[in-house]
Amino acid sequence: MTADSATMQIIEAALIESGADQSEVVVISERTRLTRFASSAIHQNLSEKKHRVTVRAVVGKRVGCATTNRLTADSIRSTAQKAAQLARLAEENPDFVSLPSPVPIPAARTHFEPTARCRPEDRAQAVKTIAAIAAESGCTASGSFLVTEVEVAVANSLGVRAHQSLTESALTVIASESGPGLSGYETATGYAHWAGRDLSALDVETIARKAVGKCVAGRKPIAVQPGDYAAILEPPAVAALLMFLCWIGFGATAVQEGRSFLCGRMGERVMHDSISIWDDGLDARGLVMPFDFEGVAKQRVDLIERGVAKGIVYDSYTAHKEGKKSTGHAFPAPNPYGPGPSNLVMATGSHSLQEMIATTERGLLVTRFHYVNVVHPKRTILTGMTRDGTFLVEAGKITRAVRNLRFTQNVVETLGEVDAVGSDAALHQAEGCYCPALKLPRFAFTSAA
Repeated sequence: MTADSATMQIIEAALIESGADQSEVVVISERTRLTRFASSAIHQNLSEKKHRVTVRAVVGKRVGCATTNRLTADSIRSTAQKAAQLARLAEENPDFVSLPSPVPIPAARTHFEPTARCRPEDRAQAVKTIAAIAAESGCTASGSFLVTEVEVAVANSLGVRAHQSLTESALTVIASESGPGLSGYETATGYAHWAGRDLSALDVETIARKAVGKCVAGRKPIAVQPGDYAAILEPPAVAALLMFLCWIGFGATAVQEGRSFLCGRMGERVMHDSISIWDDGLDARGLVMPFDFEGVAKQRVDLIERGVAKGIVYDSYTAHKEGKKSTGHAFPAPNPYGPGPSNLVMATGSHSLQEMIATTERGLLVTRFHYVNVVHPKRTILTGMTRDGTFLVEAGKITRAVRNLRFTQNVVETLGEVDAVGSDAALHQAEGCYCPALKLPRFAFTSAA
């Protein structure tokens, strides 16, 4: 796509004003419209426009970066000059080679009118529908309804010119039941989520009923003892685990610094042969984005193929260190964390959620996790809590709701022992993951509420 004239003027002015050996400009303009609701009533409506212009300047092997949120000519000029000044003051980076050269960028549909046209009245009607469905079962509803329009433009002095207009929407619903005499441990909650670029694909009623159904099923939860349980993780729970693998293992920086679980293991079996994971910015099931924040076309990268470690993602800096080409996975500068997947897909299997439950003698069904943190990056040990729907499965049936538990688990080890992979998958916005449910023979729950 071709950037509009105003954006191009900003870009070209910044490139000229930098005066560095090489320069890069990234312009991100965002319009966010958000409706938050709690106790089945809207409590906040937000409409916000914001801009960010980042200039990266290269002088020899020195790199500087400066950012502004003002689009005036004076601010752009000052930001470009500041980036060049910082570059001249920076220490030389012997590993830096060059900003990327231009490559063809595939066309991709990322802007949808139903999303762009969404009005506050439309979001209010959705909340009204959700609240009515919650009330039918004696529940209240909370959550958020987000609609965003974004324009991303990237250019550099080597000829890169990339531009994309995007829409994105996400609806999160948490149904809850509380009342006199109920403690926080006894309050039932249920969760459902939808995300996508095209709002016409959203079925508000289905999302609401899913959250409410979880809440109703979760009434009067019992405590269970911590320990190793067979576990059925629904897509939101799987997405949380995959997101952390992205941060700590699938990027080139983590591998080059020796802190990834993939170090020295390329070509080896690291997970169960039912697990295949890849990153693909053009996969229509995810949040499609054809290029990264260096203006490099995103490549499909097979990370895990039938359990075998196959690849990692690169930006231009980490690729140059190994004499390779960027895979199109740069994040906005300045970025000390390096490249990472942002359009992750896990292959589906052949088992429905109902089949997973029916074949479980005793275990736990987990809707999602929260407060997840890293215990040991290289060993991929994470800890966190279950939330908004945890259930005991006995003799192939859900028998009781369970109070939330803490888990502490090696994720790669977990994905090395998989009993079943779900046939249905879902996109989770926060993690940028499209993934199915998983049935695991054991999962370590280390403490109970």
